[in-house]
Amino acid sequence: MNRPRRWIEGALAVTAATALGVTALATTAQAADVNVARNAGFESDLSNWTCSAGTGSVVGSPVHGGAKALKGTPTAQDTAQCSQAVAVRPNSTYTLSSWVQGSYVYLGASGTGTTDVSTWTPGSSGWQQLSTTFTTGANTTSVTVYTHGWYGQGAYYADDVSVLGPDGGGGGGDPVVVPAVPAGLSAGATTTSSADLSWNPVTGATGYNVYRDGSKVASVSGASATVTGLTAGTSYSFQVSATNSAGESAKSAAVTATTKASGGGGGGTVPRHAVTGYWQNFDNGATVQKLRDVPSQYDIIAVSFADATATPGQISFTLDPAVGYASAADFKADIAAKQAAGKSVILSVGGEKGSISVNSDASATAFADSAYALMQSYGFDGVDIDLENGLNSTYMSKALHQLAAKAGPKLVLTMAPQTIDMQSTSGEYFKTALNVKDILTVVNTQFYNSGSMLGCDGKVYAQGSVDFLTALACIQLEGGLDPSQVGLGVPASTRGAGSGYVDPSVVGNALDCLTRGTGCGSFKPGKTYPGLRGAMTWSTNWDATAGNSWSNAVGPKVHNLP
Repeated sequence: MNRPRRWIEGALAVTAATALGVTALATTAQAADVNVARNAGFESDLSNWTCSAGTGSVVGSPVHGGAKALKGTPTAQDTAQCSQAVAVRPNSTYTLSSWVQGSYVYLGASGTGTTDVSTWTPGSSGWQQLSTTFTTGANTTSVTVYTHGWYGQGAYYADDVSVLGPDGGGGGGDPVVVPAVPAGLSAGATTTSSADLSWNPVTGATGYNVYRDGSKVASVSGASATVTGLTAGTSYSFQVSATNSAGESAKSAAVTATTKASGGGGGGTVPRHAVTGYWQNFDNGATVQKLRDVPSQYDIIAVSFADATATPGQISFTLDPAVGYASAADFKADIAAKQAAGKSVILSVGGEKGSISVNSDASATAFADSAYALMQSYGFDGVDIDLENGLNSTYMSKALHQLAAKAGPKLVLTMAPQTIDMQSTSGEYFKTALNVKDILTVVNTQFYNSGSMLGCDGKVYAQGSVDFLTALACIQLEGGLDPSQVGLGVPASTRGAGSGYVDPSVVGNALDCLTRGTGCGSFKPGKTYPGLRGAMTWSTNWDATAGNSWSNAVGPKVHNLP
């Protein structure tokens, strides 16, 4: 794929190190920590709070604690932001949290003197806790904390805001005490390698520790967790404790969860048949678009691309100003909106000129840690591996399994190898795909820019034909990948690649040939693969340049496969 590498001073950049700091919970107990927010539960109505344009009010239901909560009602021109200036101590760390529900709720802090932070949720019908941390600058004595919704969306609710840290002298709350033991722990859905847990929220808790068979395995901010890295067909005992800056409660009563028996495949909430499109985070002459402009025919949107840092294996992401977003928050809101519409938005790693080196245990860990940090910061559903300058199957496989252990079973993992990379199961790319088959969503091979290639029957097929697509996809289908993990990658227009463009009707014929046994050329597979995942294109921008003719034709074809 084509990727110009842009480094523009002033671009909106989030590195892995920054993103890691956004979601970390304070772990060092500080006996003097207090909640420096005033009227944190809105029991005194909007006292100490300022809401934009009259968009905030206080309601008696729903509430998380006490008798009142905040209701924000966004308009087409206003996000219903409510804020408060809190007194803080310089050079100190604070944990900001709030219980929220409703549509698109944001929580953040500005004027910290260091890095301003924010976090958000697309929304829910029940209370959930948002949490982030910030550190004050050497001369910072006041920080503005805020919550808001999003333009034209439904109302949101917030309650029990907490800004835990050293007393800044502003008349905040009482000293923090160790929270109570969590109650109501229950086990939910399981997979072959994970188990969902949930419990009742604990007042005053800023986080929870999850224990498996007596050993701590996770720390989370909300009252639920997905424990990963489990063995198929195995029973486990789980407990949780509640934490805050004063300490940790005792462990809860234990519950038992049994994982499902072996049977493979990752992919989160991606539909059975899916269309993948790469979205360009740069301007190379194709239509410049925001994520909100990507047509609904695309089920997986791969944001292109992440960048390498000076640390081997570590990646970062820079939002290019050429795309036109006013802020990173606007970009994140578009991601959340796509997800609310049932789409997956992932971060693509590599491209034609991108080189990420994962060739050691340290670089594998650096990749997993930084990729997960960017997922947490931006809300990405997963990653796409589009490394066109080589990869090490041993260490990339380790990196992706480490990432899956962090992200859980809903991780969306895709790959976009070049045609030559999937000619043989002995190739590093093919070996990587097979190594991570248990967590892999789909491999969308780039069936272009390659010239003639061998098919699974040993014959040579010319690029740009239905035989080329079907006979080469057959190599993967018969080489160990599940049909649900195979997709056909093609350019969206003649300008999208140097060679290999095929009319959307040819893509449709190839899909029919592989799934139904109809529409084939001279090559016809020995059996059909009705579970074939679908198709991919480079790119949504080139598709838009051509009037979205590719997605308008291929999208319905994919979504109507058997």
